[in-house]
Amino acid sequence: MYGRHAMRSLGLAALLAGTAALVGCGPPGKVKEEPIEVQQNPPIDQAKKLLENYAKGQKPGSETTSYEYLVNEVRKTDSARADVLEKGFADLQKPKVNTKAKAADILKQLAPKMTGG
Repeated sequence: MYGRHAMRSLGLAALLAGTAALVGCGPPGKVKEEPIEVQQNPPIDQAKKLLENYAKGQKPGSETTSYEYLVNEVRKTDSARADVLEKGFADLQKPKVNTKAKAADILKQLAPKMTGG
């Protein structure tokens, strides 16, 4: 008796699973696909975010390995800011540097220059 009851339950479970698979989430062919545009964070913004974190007191960590990449990417569009970043990142890696003050200084140098008129 026990085996027959177990087989019936197993058969019922398989039938329900099959029915659920056929029903799915809606009629076939009615899935609306929409392209999703992924916004890339520009390298200068990535560098500024790091510097903002340092200015708030975060100490440089493993992200220092990405400094060279960021400088090279910024250089493709803005060589002056890339130079500021290159020197600034090098200074941040020196021993006994005041990271907060140096990061704040680099951010000021990266800010767009205001022209009088």
